[in-house]
Amino acid sequence: MRGSMLLAALYCLLWNFQTSVGHFPRACASSKNLMKKECCPPWRGDWSPCGQFSGRGSCQDILLSNAPSGPQFPFTGVDDRESWPSVFYNRTCQCFGNFMGFNCGNCKFGFRGPNCTQRQFLVRRSIFDLSAPEKNKFLAYLTLAKHTTSPDYVIPIGTYGQMNNGSTPMFKDITIYDLFVWMHYYVSRDTLLGGSEIWKDVDFAHEAPGFLPWHRLFLLLWEQEIQKLTGDENFTIPYWDWRDAENCDICTDEYMGGHNPANPNLLSPASVFSSWQIVCSQLDEYNSRQALCNGTPEGPILRNPGNHDKARTPRLPSSDDVEFCLSLTQYESGSMDKAANFSFRNTLEGFASPLTGIADVSQSSMHNALHIYMNGTMSQVPGSANDPIFLLHHAFVDSIFEQWLRKYHPPQEVYPQANAPIGHNRESYMVPFIPLYRNGDFFISSRDLGYDYSYLLESDSDFFQDYIKPYLEEASRIWPWLLGAAMVGSVLTAVLGGLTSLLCRRKRKQLSEERQPLLMENEDYHSLLYQSHL
Repeated sequence: MRGSMLLAALYCLLWNFQTSVGHFPRACASSKNLMKKECCPPWRGDWSPCGQFSGRGSCQDILLSNAPSGPQFPFTGVDDRESWPSVFYNRTCQCFGNFMGFNCGNCKFGFRGPNCTQRQFLVRRSIFDLSAPEKNKFLAYLTLAKHTTSPDYVIPIGTYGQMNNGSTPMFKDITIYDLFVWMHYYVSRDTLLGGSEIWKDVDFAHEAPGFLPWHRLFLLLWEQEIQKLTGDENFTIPYWDWRDAENCDICTDEYMGGHNPANPNLLSPASVFSSWQIVCSQLDEYNSRQALCNGTPEGPILRNPGNHDKARTPRLPSSDDVEFCLSLTQYESGSMDKAANFSFRNTLEGFASPLTGIADVSQSSMHNALHIYMNGTMSQVPGSANDPIFLLHHAFVDSIFEQWLRKYHPPQEVYPQANAPIGHNRESYMVPFIPLYRNGDFFISSRDLGYDYSYLLESDSDFFQDYIKPYLEEASRIWPWLLGAAMVGSVLTAVLGGLTSLLCRRKRKQLSEERQPLLMENEDYHSLLYQSHL
């Protein structure tokens, strides 16, 4: 009974704590907000929209980029994700300084504290480097997120048109973990054209330049949600280094779940993930109904690693494959989609050969290879985030992206400004995030976002050059002043020490020559005590 009361109190606390970031804020899901096309909730610190009274931000018009997109999507005005988020909102909170969030109640990545002035630097580690308590804590956090309703966000279960242009809101609660599954589905789903018509050749987070920045933001937001949910400000997602792996060495009950002896497509009953129910995995059914995923449970996680189509994916990626990717100097090339040749992004994503850099859609390598290899829930793009291995896998993909950024130090202009597939231009806002983030905002080093990878720290000599050396150089400039101050301090200490010693000797001599009473007068006592302190 006491445990139930504690759990209920925890849920109430979570419900009333609104500072996170993600998709449709609960505070903006009313017909009033949708009809007004405004999402500028109050910050609870001063109850003004966007924390304006406290200088955190203000409600402003959204400025959309007018850069042209590529020819892959030949429609206009048929998809709610076009020119995101203008179909739903044209005014949102624009936060100042280091503030961030749908109501400017959060700090930018890499900052913390009540005024977002404290720098934060976290390190993502290999899951095999976690101690048993750390690993168990990670698994417990996943489970908690899977079973805790998001206090801040809801999901739309209908298109804007099906909501009668906002007058009839269609939203539903969802758990924190499933919210991120839903976001991954929503960004990669097909376009519903009406009747029985759909358009499959569209994806706002894959097969184009935004693949790496989008998943970088996805992981950062997921990390932030877990930190907020648990109060563990130092939580980071572990990564799985799959280079040269001969099998799925994290597919054990100790880690991410082993085989079910009775059914190799299911997880072992001993795994905490065997009871999980997946969502947003039945894309064909949604398409047939011209509907969106509504978060209804659709069965257990499926996974049968290694029993996949080996003609499509003969092996898992090697260290040499990763090094070849890193040798490609162009981030993007040609059509900037899955047909791009000699593109670092396209090769790492897995649509081009890690031996030649030539696009080959008949093969799935690198990032794609891991999805195919898992042979189950992870192998279909929209619902792949249901399997928690997704997080560990994409953390390692992000670390390879980070290596490339550090190797070539590309300016923002390297990321395509125009003519990329829809939603992937540099100034395009990433679907389906509110508050708003541009693709180009995350084409920067992870260090500028407050995190790093343990294996990069161990091997990266540039870390000293870029982050430690500037502090040492600053210290060297003020060193003469520090040295001078130290010398003056030493002289003063010696002088004061000599004077104190002389005074103490004189007082002791005086006490021995006079016959003092056993109990001294009060003023004499304080005088002696003061000298002793000196």
